[in-house]
Amino acid sequence: MIRRLDPKDELRDVGCTLRTRRGRLNLAAEAGMTTAEYAVGTLAACAFAATLLAVVRSGAVRSALSDLITTALSIAS
Repeated sequence: MIRRLDPKDELRDVGCTLRTRRGRLNLAAEAGMTTAEYAVGTLAACAFAATLLAVVRSGAVRSALSDLITTALSIAS
């Protein structure tokens, strides 16, 4: 028995193929955006770490931390 193809079936198949391709392209575009977001997040974390390091190395914070550690050690002994 020879099965005749209905033109509607062919169009449906083409539509599914196009949707699949479009979905793959969307996923690829999202993957690029995710990489860019990670890069921006990493830069922001590095900037925050540099700022925090500068604050901790300042004289006022260093003396406050030193006093805090000295007090904690004197209470513990």
